[in-house]
Amino acid sequence: MNIERLSRLSSPGETTSPRPPTTFQDFLDQNGLPRLKSRRAVSS
Repeated sequence: MNIERLSRLSSPGETTSPRPPTTFQDFLDQNGLPRLKSRRAVSS
């Protein structure tokens, strides 16, 4: 079972906050570099 399916199984009353950006994403943002799409999405 993947994470997307697990997240859909959580009770509807719960609100999930988005994950904070990773250190690498912070680096890209601070230097004005575009964030690339996930490798999984690009490779398929």
